[in-house]
Amino acid sequence: MPAADHPPAPRSLSPRALYQEVAERLRQQIFARELEPGSWIDEQKLAAEYGISRTPLREALKVLAVEGLVTMRVRRGAYVTEMSRQDVAQVYHLLGLLEADAAGEAARKASEAQLAELRRLHERLEKLVRSRDAFFATNEAFHLKLLDVAGNRWRTQLVTDLRKVMKLNRHHSLFKQGRLAESLAEHRALMQAIDSRDARAAARLMRAHFDNGLLAASH
Repeated sequence: MPAADHPPAPRSLSPRALYQEVAERLRQQIFARELEPGSWIDEQKLAAEYGISRTPLREALKVLAVEGLVTMRVRRGAYVTEMSRQDVAQVYHLLGLLEADAAGEAARKASEAQLAELRRLHERLEKLVRSRDAFFATNEAFHLKLLDVAGNRWRTQLVTDLRKVMKLNRHHSLFKQGRLAESLAEHRALMQAIDSRDARAAARLMRAHFDNGLLAASH
């Protein structure tokens, strides 16, 4: 009697690929301005610094190029992407559309537990207005939580990628005098609309939040 066919034993999952770890390290160096927008990326120097060959480094650069953080130039290598004013305006426009839609959805469908988490993040923002770096991190956490509540993974993916690119912007609106306080007031009104389950107001206020951010970044 022939032996029964058995499916092949599953292979164990490999640990995170080296190029992914390199991509994350490069990403953080770019966000920290250790690699400035517009600067050439010295592959040989970085490979030596990381203690790796250039192969995983090049694979990592391809990942960052897809994300828009790196620009590859024929026969010239890789550069950290530099945002023009038009780039900034276009990204703000898309973020305004996508996140306004998410704010409306969140106002309609958030559970009480999700509302409580949004309130907690907003209350933390209220306390951090004098601490810019912590404010930035909590502000992003609030926006990402709102996307999570809204529940469309494709929208979340698009917004996450756009937010990475926005970190290249030299003229970020929250750097402007008085903009942190204005942004906080806008968040306050937005949170009130979400708490009231007013989807239309939540969407309108989120769109205005990005319009005001772009206006501040443009001056």
